[in-house]
Formats: sequence, C-alpha cells, structure tokens
Amino acid sequence: MHLSILCYFAAKILAMKIVSYNVNGIRAAVKKGFLDWLAEEQADIICLQETKAQDEQIPVAGLARLGYHTYSFSAQKKGYSGVAILTKKVPLDVVKGMGIEKYDAEGRFIRADYEDFSVISVYHPSGSSGEVRQAFKMQWLDDFQSYLLQLRKEKSRLIIAGDFNICHQAIDIHDPVRNAKNSGFLPEEREWMTGFLQHHFVDSFRYLHPDAKDQYSWWSYRANARNNNKGWRIDYIMLTENLKNEIRGAGILPQVKHSDHCPVFLRIFE
Repeated sequence: MHLSILCYFAAKILAMKIVSYNVNGIRAAVKKGFLDWLAEEQADIICLQETKAQDEQIPVAGLARLGYHTYSFSAQKKGYSGVAILTKKVPLDVVKGMGIEKYDAEGRFIRADYEDFSVISVYHPSGSSGEVRQAFKMQWLDDFQSYLLQLRKEKSRLIIAGDFNICHQAIDIHDPVRNAKNSGFLPEEREWMTGFLQHHFVDSFRYLHPDAKDQYSWWSYRANARNNNKGWRIDYIMLTENLKNEIRGAGILPQVKHSDHCPVFLRIFE
C-alpha cells in the first residue's frame, strides 16, 4: 500500500473529538436529557467535572450502552465535586488524583493515558465562598502547575480539560469592570493563567479564535444571565504546545443546557 494511503488511514484512526463539561451533578443532568445528547454528540472522550456522585451513583450502564468506558474519581464528601472520563477507547492506564491528600479528598483530578497522549479531567476549586477557600484555590493553582510540569517530563503530550474557575482576559467575561474584585477574575488568578500558558501550554479555543467575543461557558442562575448571555468563559481544553499543530477545531456549545455550564470541545488529529 502506498505510504500516503497508510498515513491517511492512520490519521483517520487517530481523529477524535474531546468534550469537557461541568455537569453540576451528573444525576440531575441525566434527568435533563444528558444521555440523549451524548448519543447525538458522538464524542470520543468526555471529561466531566462536578459529577456530585459517588462511583456507584454514576449511570455506568447507560453510558456503556452508548459505547463509553467510565472512569470516575469522587470526593469523600457525598454530593460534592468529582470528576470523570468517559472514553470509547480503553486507556492504557488511569490515574486518580495527584497524590496530594487535601486535593484528592475533593475528587478534582483524573488522568487517562493512551499510546501517544494523556487526557486529564480537572475541576479547579472556586474561591467565591470566602477568604479561606480563595487561599485554598491559590495554593491549588501553584501545586497543580508544579504537578503538571513534573508530569510533562514523563507524559509529554497532555490534553487538560476542565473547569478552571478563572476567566483569563476581559474578553472572557461579560462585565470585566464590575467583576474585577470577584473570585474567578481576580488579578492574581488571571496572572496565574498567563504564567501557566507561558509554560508552553495552549488554550485551544483562543488559539483558533483569538478575537471571539461573547463566548462563555458558565452563567449565573441569577438575573436571567444565560438568556441575556451575561457569562464567563471558565471551562477550557488546554494542551501542551507540542500538540498545537494537531488542533483541527475548538468551540463552545451554549445551546446545550443540562447545567449552569455548557460543554466545550476540541477536534484533534484529523
């Protein structure tokens, strides 16, 4: 077989769509049609955050009927936090947590390793409840970055999907002036994000859509915010710079409404 044809088929095999979605409770999302949407979406890998469920409460059977293998990492506290990876291809390995007890107790990190890359589903803490949790968040951010930089020495091709609970730039939030002192848009959080990207990570959405405005992934339940599109872009699919040239598409799906967040997606390797 001609080499170009072999390369074509290899590319087709690798082509995939990855979705990240903070479902704000997977059981609640299922009641709102999450499984029906998943069947239509036909993504290869789904990274979920804020599942708010123990492992036995996740609808594994329903997901299996759709062709997904389910790997989840729940918080010790019931009905709180939790992350999962749904994947049509069985990973070589799955790692739950970062090996840091105070974070792993909250179920915030899970990684699936494949032949040529690894996918992470991560749920960064919110600091909106007060100073204690904001301090926890800032420490998490430093520790998370250190962990990833160390991990990258072993797993050089990383895709990091999740709710970062940070708007990076003014373009990522509907009202940057009034929110300048709110957790999620604080100067020190935005500075962290800038520094993170400078460590050779890429924001896939902004890479393809550098000037796109009014593109948000989360809306408050208050003041009819979603209908008025007064939102925040806090959900990201990041990747290591060595995967940048493999990006074929990235976007946000605000019409999907099982949560106060909406899914974001990445097409890669096509």
